[in-house]
Amino acid sequence: MPTPRQAKSRAAALRAELLRHDRLYYVEGAPEVSDREYDGLFRELKELEAAHPELVVPESPTQRVGSALPEGQGFEKAEHAVPMLSIESLFAVEEVQDFVEKIQRFLGLEQDEVLAWSCEPKFDGVSASVVYEDGRLVRGVTRGDGVVGEEVTANFRTIRNLPLTLDGSRRPVPRLLEVRGEVLIARARFEAFNEEREARGEARLANPRNATAGAIRRNDPAEVARYPLEFHTYAAPRVEGVDAFATQTELSEALTDWGLPDSGFGRTVEGLEACLAYHDELEERRGDLPFEVDGVVCKLARLDLRDRLGTTARTTRWQYAHKFAALEAVTTLRAIEVQVGVNGRLTPRAHLDPVEVMGVVVRHTTLHNEDHVHALGLGAGDRVSLKRAGDVIPQVVGVTRKAKGKQPKDWAARVPEVLCLADGEAAPGAPAQEGLAFDGEPRVRPGVTWRWAEDFAMPEACPACGTMVVREGKYVQCPNLDGCPPQRVGRTVHFAGRSGLEIEALGEKLVQQLFDAGLIEGPGDLFHLQQEQLIGLDRWGEKSASNLMAQLEERRAAPFARFLAALSIPGLGEATGKLLARSFATLEELREADEEALQVVDGIGPKDAAKIVGWFARPESQALLERLFAGGVTLVYPERSAGGGAFEGSSVVFTGTLTGTTRAEAKKLVEDAGGRVASSVSARTDFLVQGGKPGSKAKKAEEAGVTVLLEDAFRERLGLEPLPQPEDEPEPPSEDSADS
Repeated sequence: MPTPRQAKSRAAALRAELLRHDRLYYVEGAPEVSDREYDGLFRELKELEAAHPELVVPESPTQRVGSALPEGQGFEKAEHAVPMLSIESLFAVEEVQDFVEKIQRFLGLEQDEVLAWSCEPKFDGVSASVVYEDGRLVRGVTRGDGVVGEEVTANFRTIRNLPLTLDGSRRPVPRLLEVRGEVLIARARFEAFNEEREARGEARLANPRNATAGAIRRNDPAEVARYPLEFHTYAAPRVEGVDAFATQTELSEALTDWGLPDSGFGRTVEGLEACLAYHDELEERRGDLPFEVDGVVCKLARLDLRDRLGTTARTTRWQYAHKFAALEAVTTLRAIEVQVGVNGRLTPRAHLDPVEVMGVVVRHTTLHNEDHVHALGLGAGDRVSLKRAGDVIPQVVGVTRKAKGKQPKDWAARVPEVLCLADGEAAPGAPAQEGLAFDGEPRVRPGVTWRWAEDFAMPEACPACGTMVVREGKYVQCPNLDGCPPQRVGRTVHFAGRSGLEIEALGEKLVQQLFDAGLIEGPGDLFHLQQEQLIGLDRWGEKSASNLMAQLEERRAAPFARFLAALSIPGLGEATGKLLARSFATLEELREADEEALQVVDGIGPKDAAKIVGWFARPESQALLERLFAGGVTLVYPERSAGGGAFEGSSVVFTGTLTGTTRAEAKKLVEDAGGRVASSVSARTDFLVQGGKPGSKAKKAEEAGVTVLLEDAFRERLGLEPLPQPEDEPEPPSEDSADS
């Protein structure tokens, strides 16, 4: 029997040895011991810790699998210290060229200047963030909406190639390290896992990505540990306590030294042509890669250039995803249904005979608009080719064979049941009927094109409420915003969904159930629900009703930007909500703003401004807001800076050509200093920054009494170095020019 000191020493040695073997196996692909030998070391450590419980530490390999969450308890929300923004998805070479040219203009570079790029596969998995403090894994968070995710640390600890402690043998570990990567299941391991499931009598999983997404949100880490999950690092937004890195290559080398996994398929290249060649190479090898990949990601190799470029509200400016061409399948178009969207837009939707496309069974997909259907020449019964756009969204891309000749005998009987009226159900404006019509045809809902070889036509009346539709360009709208059932349901689903207030207990089916039961008529009624009203409804028990009540209570304190995005205001999405929340101190201030005031916010044009003003002017909108506030909703406004920024609370407009920085960089400098940039001069403009050859904005600013800052004064206000003074030379003649 070892002494306590010997046991402690041996346990530490075993932990270090197992960590080394994990690194050799999962990161370097060069194992030194057999599985049997590894299992022997692991078993010895487990027995040692069982005999000496005081030796158990969280980072021990034996502690990867933790306890399950209590029944009914969900994952805690966790805010990302640095938002997990999206990557611009590009499909054509011309789009990539435009993206790179935009970067060069932003940085003030010549078009022929060569940039270094770090290229890597775009994994088709689930993005996540992992945080290490003093070398120990302390937090794992899903991406969520990019700002707030779910803390699933216990589940991430089960991922075998993700170290519980960083390796400090090659270089000092950072005080704090946040890495981001993709959780996925390799193809071969997914197939083997499915075979194991079948042997246990369990259903096969459809594809690796869906399996991964489901696994990391399971409540029991022991169940998660059964899945062959892997983590592949692609970014490190926070590295503290070690010397700064200059390039992605230096950072990647450090991450590998610390024992973090890398796919091994990344490459640093010089210039755009090399990026395109990397894309083509991986696309050609796509089927042979060990994991699902839907494109490549190319990001600037120099980290200082990334800092200069910064981000938009939605994406990073210094990287792009170049997607692969989608793989296609062929199936039969069974019917085209017209659906009514959240804001009344009528959209055709294809109903297809089920077909598998890249591991996903597709039964229906959007057809965008009437012009799109006519351009494709679609009709019921056609054989159509289908792909998943960006390997995600199913999309009909063309007709391979038109429906001709006599209608197949079973055609009418195979109309999807969801498209038929139930017995006793009436179409809008028609009396109720039962069974089949007199000619033996199924009673299909209004707005459905289903007869053999029938060409599509947009209905003249809304298929949901019978109101005559109106046309706005290529789109068709139902104007009955407050009386059309799917619009009211859709706005409620949106209000409670991810882009709204995130009331997770309410999905689309449950919202529809509440409408059918007469408990709600729109989003404003959600906060007036009572627990006793829910108990007794199908699928509602005391626990589920209590969970919803708790979530509603929590969501009554609504962040201003998220509240705005939840209201389904035309022209106002998540990004615009954030812009407005930064630009207007209160909801009342926003409600009183006119179109000119809204257009001061950079990114909001005349059309969106008119839609927003029009929405707030509607009596129905005012009633919705009053109903929400009567239900206890309060707005949480973003914290305002204590002041001190050079442009704190100011509206700034640029005109003319700047010589010391690009227009895009200057805009970012103003925003970082607490100001907001507008595209035109108005009575609300505080400063006009004037470069060389100013245009009409300078005259308008003078007439409005706006303070004009020449570029030197602008830089001085920001505390930047003054521009170098040119040598004396003749003054060039002045010339009028338009604003760039």
